[in-house]
Amino acid sequence: MDTSSPEALSIFYSRLYPFKSIFTWLNHQHAPTKLFSNREFAFTLPGDVYLRYNSFTTADELKKQVIKYNPTRFEIGPTYTHKPRDRRTLQPGKFKPLQRELVFDIDMTDYDPIRTCCSDAGICKRCWAFISAAVRVLDKSIRDQFGYQHLIWIYSGRRGIHLWISDPEAMELTDDERRAIVGWLTVVQPGKESGKKVNVRFGSKALPPSLGGIIKDLANIFSDLILADQDCFASEEGYEALLQLIPDASIVHTLRTKWSADPDRSSSDKWDDFRALVKKASDRATLSAAMEDIVLQYTYPRLDAEVSKKRNHLLKAPFCVHPKTGRVCVPVDPAKVEEFDPDTVPTVGQLLDELNRLNKPEHAEEGAGDEDWLLTSLRPYVEMLDNHVARIMEDVRKTKLETADMSW
Repeated sequence: MDTSSPEALSIFYSRLYPFKSIFTWLNHQHAPTKLFSNREFAFTLPGDVYLRYNSFTTADELKKQVIKYNPTRFEIGPTYTHKPRDRRTLQPGKFKPLQRELVFDIDMTDYDPIRTCCSDAGICKRCWAFISAAVRVLDKSIRDQFGYQHLIWIYSGRRGIHLWISDPEAMELTDDERRAIVGWLTVVQPGKESGKKVNVRFGSKALPPSLGGIIKDLANIFSDLILADQDCFASEEGYEALLQLIPDASIVHTLRTKWSADPDRSSSDKWDDFRALVKKASDRATLSAAMEDIVLQYTYPRLDAEVSKKRNHLLKAPFCVHPKTGRVCVPVDPAKVEEFDPDTVPTVGQLLDELNRLNKPEHAEEGAGDEDWLLTSLRPYVEMLDNHVARIMEDVRKTKLETADMSW
C-alpha cells in the first residue's frame, strides 16, 4: 500500500489516532464541557478544500467525522461563545472567541540565513540543534517569567515545532495581551534581510534581567552550535554578516583584512580575533554589548509572531500526519529535546507495518482498534500527552476543591 495514499491515512485515523487523548487535552476533564463542544475544528481535504467551523460534543463524534472526511490534516481553533456549527443561527456580533491555548510556532525556515548544513525544506540532526536551543530557552523563559506550567511541545512533522500552553490564565488571554507577550518574547526581529535584528537595550547598558539571566547559556550554545558545528562565519558571506553587526569601523577593517587573507580560518578563530580586539578597545563597553547582541541574534528563538497574537488562529492538531514527510506530529520532551531526531519520528508507513507484523487486519470494523497505538512506536508519544493531560486535570480538580472550600 502507498503510505501517502488516502487509504493509508484512513487506516491511521481509524486505528491509531488518539482521539480520546486529544479530547481530554482540549476539554481538561473527562465529562464534556464547552471547552470542547464550543471548540472550532477545521479540515483540509484533498484538492485544497478547507472546511471551517466544525464542532463536536465528544471524542467519538470527532472521530466519526474525521474518518468520514479523511482530511490531509485538521486544525484546532478557539472555544467560542457558541458552538461553531451553529454560528449561522446567531445574531451578528454574538459569535466570538473566548478561550484558546497560548501557542507559539518556531520554524526552521527562519534560520535559513544562518544555518549552513541545510536550506529551505531540508532538515537534519545538526540543524535541529537550532530548534532544540529555541525550545530550551523559550520553555524556561515562559515558566520563569509568566509562571505557566502546562506547556507541551509538538513536532510539526517536517522542520518546526509548536508550543501549546493550557494554563487557565493563558487560555483567558485577550488578543491584546497575547500581542504584548509575543512582543516581550520577540528579541530577534523577523525578516531574511541581513543586518542588526536585535534592539533590546539603550546603548551599552546592561541587558534586561530576562535576557541577562540566560546570556551565559546562550553563549555556550553560540560556541557549540554557531562557531563549532555550523561554522557560520567560515565563508565570506558568513563573516561579512558578522562584520555588519560590529559598531567600530576600524575593527571591522582590521578583521576583514585578516580574514580575507586567510580564507581557511575557522569561525571559532574569527570570534577569538574579535574578542581580542574588544579587550584592547577604548570603547570596550559598547563592543562588549555588541558581542552579547550578536550571541542573541544567532541563538535566541525566532518566533512566528502572527501565530500567537490572536485567539482565533488555527494550528495543526497534534498527531496529524505531515503530507510531505509522512511523519506524525508527535510531542517532544523539552528536557530531552537535544536527543530528538526528526528522522526517527514514526511515519504512517512504519506504523502500519508494525500493525501488520502483529497480524492485525488492516480493515478493522468501525469502532475497533481505538487504542491500537498501544501496540506501536506511537505509544510513548501518546503517553507523553496523557501524562501532560493528567497534570492539567489534577490542577482542575484542586481548583474545584478550593472553590468549594471558599463557598462559605
